[in-house]
Amino acid sequence: MVFIHLHNLRFFSFHGVHEEEKILGNDYEANISVGFEPSTNIIRHLDETLDYTAIFQLVKQRMDIPTPLLETIAMEISAAIQSKYTSVTKISVSIKKLHPPINNFKGAVGVSFEWNK
Repeated sequence: MVFIHLHNLRFFSFHGVHEEEKILGNDYEANISVGFEPSTNIIRHLDETLDYTAIFQLVKQRMDIPTPLLETIAMEISAAIQSKYTSVTKISVSIKKLHPPINNFKGAVGVSFEWNK
């Protein structure tokens, strides 16, 4: 199995259940791993693998749509990747909200979603 990884993707988006999050926005970090069984012993051409540029565009498009729950976003990113690449057998999506609106909180919050065919 081959895995394509997109690490530490940064976005500014307006996700959240609190009204202030929908107005002020927040910084987010996404990590995506996509696994597939190659159709050849050695991958030599882009059409034999997954295009991480296209995967990034799927993630970016979804991150641009304000949504209350990070769980929804992670699951919909996975569904979009599955729809575009039928050869995919494993997807892992994690999303962190880097500055959650929690009093006296230092750190990030996030969700992870894994899908296996």
